[in-house]
Amino acid sequence: MKLVSSSVPIKRISPADQEMFFGYYDLNPYDATGKLHLAHRTAFADRLQVMGDKAELGFIELATGSFEVVAETQAWNFQQGAMLQWNPKKPSDEILFNSFDGKEFHGTCLNIKTGARRDYEMPFANVSKDGKWAISINFHRLYDFRPGYGYASVGDPFYWQKHSDKDGVFITDLESGETKLVLSLQQIWDYSGAFFGGRDEKMIINHITFNPSATRFLALVRNFPKKGERHDTLLLTANRDGSDLYMLSDYGVQSHYWWIDDTHVAFYNDGKELACCRGWANNYILEDKTHNGEIMADGFFVEDNHMSYSPTDPTKMITDTYWDAKDMRHLQLADFSKDICWELGRFYSPHTDELVDIRCDLHPRWRFDGKVVSFDSIHEGYRGIYEADLSELV
Repeated sequence: MKLVSSSVPIKRISPADQEMFFGYYDLNPYDATGKLHLAHRTAFADRLQVMGDKAELGFIELATGSFEVVAETQAWNFQQGAMLQWNPKKPSDEILFNSFDGKEFHGTCLNIKTGARRDYEMPFANVSKDGKWAISINFHRLYDFRPGYGYASVGDPFYWQKHSDKDGVFITDLESGETKLVLSLQQIWDYSGAFFGGRDEKMIINHITFNPSATRFLALVRNFPKKGERHDTLLLTANRDGSDLYMLSDYGVQSHYWWIDDTHVAFYNDGKELACCRGWANNYILEDKTHNGEIMADGFFVEDNHMSYSPTDPTKMITDTYWDAKDMRHLQLADFSKDICWELGRFYSPHTDELVDIRCDLHPRWRFDGKVVSFDSIHEGYRGIYEADLSELV
C-alpha cells in the first residue's frame, strides 16, 4: 500500500475554547438527518476524572455550531465518554448513555424532545446495531485496571476476587429491561487460564462488542497484573447467550478491532494463530470460530490504530495513528481498491506518558453516508471535535 498526501476540507464543529469531545471510534455521533452531532463537555482535561466529576451531554447543531445540553453524568471517561450514542431505533429522538446513582452505574435512554427517560439495571458497554440488546461489564473493576476506560466509583464489589462467578458479561434486553449474566469471569478462567501455567491471575474484560447481527460477541479479556507489569489479552467470542465459546486468539498482543461482517473482524494483533503471521503485530483480518485469516496491506499497518470501514463502501477504511516523533497524530483513509492510503492531516497532541489515559486520540467516526468523518483533537490547545469532508476521495 502506498501513502499519498491529500488535502481535504477540515473544520472544527465544536465551540472554541471549550473542552469538548465525542469519544470512541465505534460509536455513532450523528443523528439520522446528519444535522446533529453528539458531544461531551467537561470543566477540565488535564487530569483523570474522579468520583463527583460530571460531564455535560448534548448535541452540536452543525448548521449553527451551538451546543445544547440535555443531560449530565458521573459515568464517563476521556477515552469512551459515557458511551454516548444515538438509539438505533430512534436515531433522531433518543440518545443512550451511562449514568450513576451514587452507588451503581446504569444504562440510560433519554428522549431529547420529550424528556422521557428510562434507566436500565446495568450500564452499556455496547449496543446492538438494531437497538434490541446491550452488553454490560463491570465498570468499577475497569476503573481500577484502566481509569481511562472505567468510571470513578465507590469501588469494585468483586475487588478481592480474581475471577468471580457473579461478575462477567451481562446481556440486557432493551425492550423488556431484563438483564442476565451469560458468561462469568470464572467460566472464562476455567476456559483459558491454563495459559498462565498455574498462576492464579485476576481477570478483567476491557472491550466487548456484538457482531453486526448481535448473534455473537467478541471480548478482550485481560489479566490484571500489579501496576507496572504487562498484561496479556485473550480474544474470546461467544453466542449472545454465552454459549459456544471460541478462543479466536490466545493471550498475547491484541488491541483495537472492527467487525467487518458477522464472521470477519479486522484486528490489530500479533496474528500468531494465522498461517500468514509475519511475527509482529499488524492489522489482520480474522475469521470467527476458525484460525483462518489474512494480513491487511502487508507491512503497512504495523502500529496500533483505530480502524473502521465505510458504511457505504467496504473498500474504504478510516483510521488514525498514535504519536509520531514530533507528537503528531495522522488521520488516514485506506482505499483497498486502489492500494493507496490517503493522509488527510496531521494533528499535534502532547505525549502524556505520566497520565496516558487522558490522551486525546483522534478516534475517527463515519457519518452514515460515508462522505464525512468526525474526530477529536487537542491541536488547538483544548479538546475539540472536527469534521473532515471526504467527498472528493470517496
